[in-house]
Amino acid sequence: MHEVFVNYRTGDGDKSAVIIEQELNNRFGEGTVFRAGTSIKSGERYPAKLINGVKRSSVLLAVIGPNWIHHPALHDEDDWVRREIVQALADGIPVIPLLDGRRTERLKRGDLPKELAVLAEHQSLPMDLHQDVRSSLERLADRIVECVPSLGAPPPGAAETPGSVNNSMADVYGPAVQARDITGDVGTVIKGNHGPVHTGNEGPVHMGKGDLNDYRNSSRTFGDGATYVEGDNRREIRHRFGGSRKDGDDNR
Repeated sequence: MHEVFVNYRTGDGDKSAVIIEQELNNRFGEGTVFRAGTSIKSGERYPAKLINGVKRSSVLLAVIGPNWIHHPALHDEDDWVRREIVQALADGIPVIPLLDGRRTERLKRGDLPKELAVLAEHQSLPMDLHQDVRSSLERLADRIVECVPSLGAPPPGAAETPGSVNNSMADVYGPAVQARDITGDVGTVIKGNHGPVHTGNEGPVHMGKGDLNDYRNSSRTFGDGATYVEGDNRREIRHRFGGSRKDGDDNR
């Protein structure tokens, strides 16, 4: 069922209404938005569809173009733009006035029919879909989530991508995969230019200057999982787990 009803007047905001519908459906899922141009099929009785569409929505977006306030139909009780907004206000559905374009001014109570006068008290949201499309649509989507929190929740059954790595301490640069070292503790394998470096969960890996190609130059262990490595020789690095050892014990 749709959650967002887009109210607009043909010739004054209808193009922006199409963009808004497409963006919100892309973000929240197809069918989230009710817009008369696409939600009412040929042959259907549009009066009932429009009223039911408003009643079943969780928020109404009133797209207000630069000539919206001056359109004579706004003072006609049978005008559908007016009737949709009046219905939403009567049902207690949140109405967000979208000021379409930089020339569109905020609504003034004295310019509105008495049935719509309260609309001037609703906080409006400026929309510039010509110069500031991305920011305008992001602000709108965030505001809609505030009105309809369920739209901000992940889809039921959604799970993280297999193999993804979450790091709450800092960013990880380069490919990384989770591994288990020989002590049984869970560690991380970070692939660098000179082969993988294994770290356990009980200490950091300190990287000194030079290539990581040899162990003999300088290597100290501080217990399980912590290694200090620097040097520029041409052999391998070995790391013994299971207890502390003295400097110079290369376990070869």
